[in-house]
Amino acid sequence: MRKMASCDSGSAHTRNTTAWWADGDWRAKAEPAAAADAVGFAAVAAEPQAVRRRRMPTFVALLRGVNVGKAKRVPMAELRALLSGLGYRGVATLLNSGNAVFHAARGTPATHSAAIAAAISTQLKVEVPVIVKSASELAAIISENPIRAGAEEHPRFLVAFVQDAKALSSLAAIESLVVPPEQFSVGKNAAYLLCAAGILESKAWEALLGKAGKSATTRNWATVLKLQALANEADA
Repeated sequence: MRKMASCDSGSAHTRNTTAWWADGDWRAKAEPAAAADAVGFAAVAAEPQAVRRRRMPTFVALLRGVNVGKAKRVPMAELRALLSGLGYRGVATLLNSGNAVFHAARGTPATHSAAIAAAISTQLKVEVPVIVKSASELAAIISENPIRAGAEEHPRFLVAFVQDAKALSSLAAIESLVVPPEQFSVGKNAAYLLCAAGILESKAWEALLGKAGKSATTRNWATVLKLQALANEADA
């Protein structure tokens, strides 16, 4: 178990955080192949489970607006159990704001998004939007970032994630609320907002939390980078 401390964009407070994952049995046993044409199958079957899991695509799930105050409570232990129950492997969570990394043998980000949201509604009785990105999509969002923010600005630098890139067009209206030295940019796969004077002072950030940003969920840059590191570690 590894513990970390960070600040997520959904709260002004620093939280104690836990990155947790259960890898299960790391090894699978196989009987030696008796025939030459079975050698290939035996070699795959004899691989450690962790090796086979690395061949599965990695995904990141982001829940919107959970564990802020008393509303929409989704304990991370319950989220991990729920994701494992859906058949996902190598489940890990980060922070208390609804961030998870997992492996899936098949399925698209959109299908995983719908399945997780439905399971949370049915099992935890909480209606919450869930945005899922593949590890490669997350890497693209990071590399496409047009705003350069220093390390000290990472807690005030926000990324707005949407499930469907078409929804980014609705965020364009936030531009009129940006006050220099704030910076705002809508990219191909995400939107970026640097609240230079502070998050709580930003009307643009407030709009992201409201109607204009109802299809999006935000994470600060520090959290985004930690999610990428967790996804890369899951693939290692």
